[in-house]
Amino acid sequence: MAKRNRSGADAADEFDDDVDRGGADDDDAQRESGGGAAVIQRPRSGLPRFGLGKIGRFVREVVAELRKVIWPTRKELVTYAVVVVFFIAVLMTIIAGFDYGFASAVQWVFGS
Repeated sequence: MAKRNRSGADAADEFDDDVDRGGADDDDAQRESGGGAAVIQRPRSGLPRFGLGKIGRFVREVVAELRKVIWPTRKELVTYAVVVVFFIAVLMTIIAGFDYGFASAVQWVFGS
């Protein structure tokens, strides 16, 4: 059974009214109430549409995001750097070993 609102109309009837109006919202109601060809203009901010205003906003947002970053301490930074350098040295040694092994295998197969 459909619920009734205070005016006594069914909730489905209220929905149908919105659909019939095409889901009209406040902007549509303002356009229709003007009685003519009224144009709704968006409020403009003080910033220019293109140019330095957008660049300034971008810089402010970048600074705001960088303030949220949890920066490592000097000790953590040194530890991370040592781990990275060690890992790269190990991988470089492994790849150099494979390279030497494959080069030796190619020379053995094809002869020199």
